[in-house]
Amino acid sequence: MAAIWAGIDAGKTHHHCVAIDESGRRLLSRRVANDEPELLELLADVLALGNKVTWGIDLADGGAALAIAILTNHGQPVHYISGRAIQRASESYRGEGKTDAKDAAVIADQVRIRCDLHPLRTSDESVTDLKILTGRRTDLVADRTRTVNRLRAQLTGVFPGLERALDLTNTGPLVLLTGYQTPAALRRTGKKRLESWLRNRKVLRADRLAETALEAAGRQHTSLPGEKLTAQMVHTLAAEVMALNQQVAEIDKAIEDRFREHQDFEVVTSMPGLGVILGAEFLAATGGDMTAFGTADRLAGFGGVAPVPRDSGKISGNLRRPRRYNRRLQRVFYISALFSIRHCDESRRFYERKRAEGKRHIQAVLALARRRVNVLWALLRDGRTYELVPPTAPAA
Repeated sequence: MAAIWAGIDAGKTHHHCVAIDESGRRLLSRRVANDEPELLELLADVLALGNKVTWGIDLADGGAALAIAILTNHGQPVHYISGRAIQRASESYRGEGKTDAKDAAVIADQVRIRCDLHPLRTSDESVTDLKILTGRRTDLVADRTRTVNRLRAQLTGVFPGLERALDLTNTGPLVLLTGYQTPAALRRTGKKRLESWLRNRKVLRADRLAETALEAAGRQHTSLPGEKLTAQMVHTLAAEVMALNQQVAEIDKAIEDRFREHQDFEVVTSMPGLGVILGAEFLAATGGDMTAFGTADRLAGFGGVAPVPRDSGKISGNLRRPRRYNRRLQRVFYISALFSIRHCDESRRFYERKRAEGKRHIQAVLALARRRVNVLWALLRDGRTYELVPPTAPAA
């Protein structure tokens, strides 16, 4: 039997699968439920068409997780092709209509003719857990940012002076706002009672915070419309931010505990600027398997820190920032490079040299991030921790 290529247009409740032969002729087209018995039946029917099947799918997780797990558990090669790539490729096929069957056929044909698609591999349990935990942390941090912005907006509406004076990312000001939200309430309490109230709630530097709040209250004696209701909302939002801070702290502890169990923990965290959280996000974004990328250049390209050429005609040597890359991994590379500038002399000297060459701040940081990818790649390849002076190779 000949080789077969099967494409799956994945969905939340149903998938559509199309199998083609080496000439592109459709051998099977079926809509199946996202359910194990139906997926196993589909696998058996496709395997009956040929002795070698290569699969393609347009999702790497989420609704496609069960299908991918079933295929990989049965030793089937599965390749990922992005939805954007499918959309662009479908424009070169006959017809303007868009259906799940057509998308599945395009996926199957692209897997048949392309050799550069990323193979999906089963990641180890710790990396899977880190993906879940870091994803949850990202959601919590985004929720906290939105809640802090709402809190600032509400507080500005009744007490703008206090909003300017407080750093609402710190615990002390949030504790203050759970008890006092208006200038009149602060003035009635007084400095001594306010300090005592804050200290009873274990607020650091309670005297300084009380002084700041009362100074702001002394500059506003006007009661604004809706002050009473807004004060209640400020109290609620401040309590929500504190609860989110607690959840972030708990998830950070869980990430660290799980990350420490990974074999590359010491290697990744030895890199200046890559702490526990960024290191865990690095493993979550890459899958923890560097052999999937092949070279440091491909890892840098996947992370969006390697420029790509844009030459045409007589124009050559024209480089631009990539448009297709993993945003999450680029954030890890960029932020870790910023941290390394503050805490690593070698990184700071490299950054300053790039700035002296005329590069803007972002360009210099990206250049540093690109250089650091090479270092991190070598450390993971050799299984050794970062050292300022790398070990010399033994003489032949």
